[in-house]
Amino acid sequence: MQASKPQQVQKRPGRYSDRRIAAVVLAAGSGSRVGGSLPKQFRAVGGRPMVAHALQAFGRHPAISRCVLVLGKQHFPLFDRLVGPSLGTDVETVTGGSNRSASVANALEHLAQDSITHVLVHDGARPLVSSRLISSVVDRLAVENAVIPALPVADALWRLQNGSLRKAVRRDGLVRAQTPQGFAFRQLLEAFRTRNGGADDCAAIAAGHGMAVTIVAGETRNFKITHQADLRRANDTLAQRFETRIGHGVDAHRCCPGTGVVLCGVKISGQFSLQGHSDADVGLHALCDALYGAMGDGDIGAWFPPTDSEWQGADSTIFLHHAASRVADRGFAVVNIDITLICEEPKIRPHASAMRSVIAKVLNTSVARINVKATTTEGMGFAGRREGIAAHATAVVRGPCQN
Repeated sequence: MQASKPQQVQKRPGRYSDRRIAAVVLAAGSGSRVGGSLPKQFRAVGGRPMVAHALQAFGRHPAISRCVLVLGKQHFPLFDRLVGPSLGTDVETVTGGSNRSASVANALEHLAQDSITHVLVHDGARPLVSSRLISSVVDRLAVENAVIPALPVADALWRLQNGSLRKAVRRDGLVRAQTPQGFAFRQLLEAFRTRNGGADDCAAIAAGHGMAVTIVAGETRNFKITHQADLRRANDTLAQRFETRIGHGVDAHRCCPGTGVVLCGVKISGQFSLQGHSDADVGLHALCDALYGAMGDGDIGAWFPPTDSEWQGADSTIFLHHAASRVADRGFAVVNIDITLICEEPKIRPHASAMRSVIAKVLNTSVARINVKATTTEGMGFAGRREGIAAHATAVVRGPCQN
């Protein structure tokens, strides 16, 4: 088995901090039934390679610590050319096996030396997986060892013989299994190491190993692309079901004697500091409010009250992680961020690149989507008199329609 060197991914704070969860996205097949010259996983859905949608859904989710993509060895150049440059999230690549089960086994062995507690396994041919569904599986994994999303069977079922209907099959108690399928990592690893042959999905191998598999409600839009009609349906779904939202945030903090300020996550030495209950990072506070505003989700003061001693002197990237998780939990992703810092000093331009990098890392997106700039007030007002620093932030996010 060949694998890329694991990326060092920062563990994200929040309600998932007691677990370390990896996502495995399977895309090692040829997918010939969908047609076309490209392998199915690289065909365009909504203007982007199919597998990129799933990778970003997991890569941007606050619960996921590592994301592993399983590819056929002949597909690595296609991934590097079509997906990698614009992905905006860290992905490790592993060479697939001779069948689905062997591919999953390769990914699990790749993760075996890490302190992974749980793993989600997802079909790369399901590009419309939502952050909400990922959260549903992850949340149930807090109390179960094996969880899969499933949908009830609504159509009449028949068994065929020689192309004709032979016998009706009762659909009571039947469900259609989807992915991502979530498991306690060590138990699934042991199940795969002791398996006898392959299976249609991980749930079958887990159940064969004695694991009790429970279900959460699946989503009809999380269908698997197999044929050309599925590809058209996915493109139609993306065209009809997404919306763009814009949020705006404003903040200001008073100057006080000190040794420097923290702006957009970067410490800048100087002759003064900023007063505030946390680290007084006016740039990140404005950005948090912009993200909360885009989602109709209150403001930073409601989530992190200045009267709460827990946030005394806190690093404001904690607040930004939370705002980002609220966006991701609704299935939205950042389109772009624009921040304007209003101050006479310090000079922002020498630090703007570092600020963009900090924000991009927390939001798990590309630096190209982040802009930080500054202006003065030509000596007017509290900023012009060097009494304080202000910031304006605009956030544009895109995700599924909420009505």
